[in-house]
Amino acid sequence: MNLESLRVHLNNLGISKSRYSLDGGVPNEKLCLEVSENGTWHIYYSERGGKTTMSYWLEESAACQEFLKLLLSE
Repeated sequence: MNLESLRVHLNNLGISKSRYSLDGGVPNEKLCLEVSENGTWHIYYSERGGKTTMSYWLEESAACQEFLKLLLSE
């Protein structure tokens, strides 16, 4: 799974975009996925302009699968 297939899958599942961001940044109260400049994938919860519960992934596929798992477990 890559970022674009994750985006399509989340849309097909009807998961509200108000719960997540696939564009990184620090949107208020969302689970976020972003890729850093060095190619590391980050999953974190954004709240009040900060990032919490951060995990790091070297592979896009693994990061996307974990992100989906986290969203579905909420």
